[in-house]
Amino acid sequence: MDKILAAAKKIAAARRSRAPLDSLPDDIAPRDEAEGYQVQRALHDLILPKVGALVGYKIGCTSPVMQQYLGIPHPCGGGVFEKVVHDSGAKLPASDYVRVGVECEIAVRLARDVPASEEPFTAEWMAETVEAYYPAIEIVDDRYVKWETLGAPTLVADDFFAAGCVLGEAVPRNNAPNLLTVTGRALINGEEAGSGTGADVLGHPHNALAWLANHLAAEGRGLHAGQIVLTGSLVKTVWLGAGDHVRMELAGLGEVEVTFT
Repeated sequence: MDKILAAAKKIAAARRSRAPLDSLPDDIAPRDEAEGYQVQRALHDLILPKVGALVGYKIGCTSPVMQQYLGIPHPCGGGVFEKVVHDSGAKLPASDYVRVGVECEIAVRLARDVPASEEPFTAEWMAETVEAYYPAIEIVDDRYVKWETLGAPTLVADDFFAAGCVLGEAVPRNNAPNLLTVTGRALINGEEAGSGTGADVLGHPHNALAWLANHLAAEGRGLHAGQIVLTGSLVKTVWLGAGDHVRMELAGLGEVEVTFT
């Protein structure tokens, strides 16, 4: 546990100073993703005073475009925290990030608790736990000297690029379109930067939700009513500069916007 805490402290210090994180020393770097998630949980305890309560999760690498981009062929998870969940139209300082990026996502809000004891979870099961969907922008931060050399265990330890999200208007589950055919478009300063569909997210966003529930259950943890889950990007990450305006359009779910000042 000393090794886990030491890794978490080094990551937390880099976040506080906004200093790009280099490879962790060999004696504390997580050896595999299971150890990376242990570091992540320790990191959450260290950063909660700054970012607020854990209010949900993000899932990365759920679409072919993101798996190819990051070179990781399976989903990875991270935390979403109270103070970095924003409403559409937010204006956020670009200086709050090392290198800010955005992703186009379908988010869900859970209607009920999903305890670990109910596993194994399927997409059909998880569909019944959803209260509402959101058009969402995941905010990601490339807070690394060179993320390509770090490997999945260290990226997982640092919440897998997670830096918050922006949510549009909630759409109740009964009013939602067929998520398979929802088309998402990423517009940066009015120019399209990518597009995809709900079917790109592990075949269906509910599959991503089931992956998360099973992943947490394996650690003896569950999901809770009211939590937000970002199910993964329909488009390749778009990296931004100060002054950029972002608009994500998800057909049938709505639109969501943010500006990085």
